[in-house]
Amino acid sequence: MFSQRFSATRRGARLARRLATHRLDLWDLPYDSPASDAVTLVVAELASNAVLHGRVPGRDFELRLMYDRPAGLVRVEVSDTHPELPEPVGRSSADADGGRGLFLVEAVAARWGVDGRTGPGKTVWAECVLSTP
Repeated sequence: MFSQRFSATRRGARLARRLATHRLDLWDLPYDSPASDAVTLVVAELASNAVLHGRVPGRDFELRLMYDRPAGLVRVEVSDTHPELPEPVGRSSADADGGRGLFLVEAVAARWGVDGRTGPGKTVWAECVLSTP
């Protein structure tokens, strides 16, 4: 398991994505592999949402990664302290700047959801099933 808190800034979201990719490589899921790319995309989208929509001034967000090697599954959890629950909004137009994050997560992950947490806020999670070589 990997767990780290990050500042709720764009820099924090970028660092979360980079450290996740590094951790996956340490778990023998190498850079630029389909598994690493899928999990990294999920981390990037959930961390970005935590920063853009779940940010509470003065509060961090937390990233947790769990790798179940026998099951071929990586679970990504991002916790923030904002009470609002995420949900995909209507389809964005092709030229819109945003609004596709959870649709990307839904497309890449086997399943995703939102859980409450101890203290304020929520945990948004997604599970990525790794393809076998």
